[in-house]
Amino acid sequence: MSNAALTEGGRLAGQLLERLAQATADPPGVTRAAYGPGERFAHDLIRDEAEQLGATARVDAAGNLYLTLKGRDSDLPAILIGSHLDSVPHGGNFDGAAGVLAGLAVMAELVGRGIQLPRDLIVLATRAEEAVWFPLSYPGSQAALGLLEPAALEARRSDSGRTLADHMLVEGFDPDAVRRGVAGIDGERIAAFVEVHIEQGPRLVAAGAPVGIVTGIAGGFRYVDAKCLGAYAHSGAEPRFARHDSVLGFADLVAGLEAEWDALERDGREATITFGRVESDPSQHGGSRVLGELRFTLDVRSAEAPVLERIEARLHALFSELGRKRGVSFEPGPRFTWEPATMSPALIARLDRAAGALRIEAPHVPSGAGHDAASFAGAGIATAMIFVRNENGSHNPHEAMEVADLDQAIRLLLQFLTDFDNLPGQP
Repeated sequence: MSNAALTEGGRLAGQLLERLAQATADPPGVTRAAYGPGERFAHDLIRDEAEQLGATARVDAAGNLYLTLKGRDSDLPAILIGSHLDSVPHGGNFDGAAGVLAGLAVMAELVGRGIQLPRDLIVLATRAEEAVWFPLSYPGSQAALGLLEPAALEARRSDSGRTLADHMLVEGFDPDAVRRGVAGIDGERIAAFVEVHIEQGPRLVAAGAPVGIVTGIAGGFRYVDAKCLGAYAHSGAEPRFARHDSVLGFADLVAGLEAEWDALERDGREATITFGRVESDPSQHGGSRVLGELRFTLDVRSAEAPVLERIEARLHALFSELGRKRGVSFEPGPRFTWEPATMSPALIARLDRAAGALRIEAPHVPSGAGHDAASFAGAGIATAMIFVRNENGSHNPHEAMEVADLDQAIRLLLQFLTDFDNLPGQP
């Protein structure tokens, strides 16, 4: 699709994405740290553009931004479209930002076409979605709903070492109100929440489809500082029967969990198991030593809670079995969890109808990654997600979403919104 064929909203989104890329460039990618200058620039940019369209802006105690285009009856629960504006360090420009800009683009389309919806449309830009900054699940959207645990405010940002509360305060927000559970928006005043996001996997690329409709968001658990502990020894002098080799213990753990993954797939269940960091102490390891300590991270995800429970049970069984077999011990360390989220079947059906009316191919796809949408679904709010085709994954500078594909999501959103109060059934 050429630029000439884009909607006006699609062209606006493309222009703003270019401005974001230039302003937050941090070669080889972009960096928009949570509660940092890049995220601040993005929020200011989106706010200015929305106000030019006639939307009203407000910010909650955590710094989440709400941009409201008034409908004919503001007493009706509003429809929210939103995502986040932070990025991982040296990441891609589209993760999060494309979703916020899709909402802004739809707002521009409504204004340009002279359409006033029956109810308010709110574009939401959340804070701090990327857990690389704070070891938390969706603190911005959790705070928006008044659900952020007070202890989360003491989490420290990975680069600065300062707390989440301190970063909020420095940016001019009110962590004390967040601590008291003051919500930015009442969940009962939300008719639906829809998040647009680039797909972070290859399914839409493989299907040749510009957009997809998400069925559910995986939950998971993560061990961020696990250890396999054995004993250091001379590689030539220590016989096999006497070794306590942390490398072999860890290798057996990897093989054991992969066997469990194989078994799950044979049962038709989906999960991902990732050992993301594996390291030894360079002051202790060596080519002529049996390794006595190995550190690692483990990330496990599935949209099905019973699958997560099954994998974790097998993990701890392996800790015991391999401890006896290899003469090692395992210390899993801190555990970080987030819950699976199921998207609203009624909203999925509405998106299916919208896609059919527009003749847009939009297959159903799962999300293995977490998103702010999980916070809204977990709070009992009708929630949906639209994925946009994107090559090369995400969390890297090589994200390759085409604005033409984002424009298809914008068209789908616009059809969904204009049909919302004209179709039977509740989300």
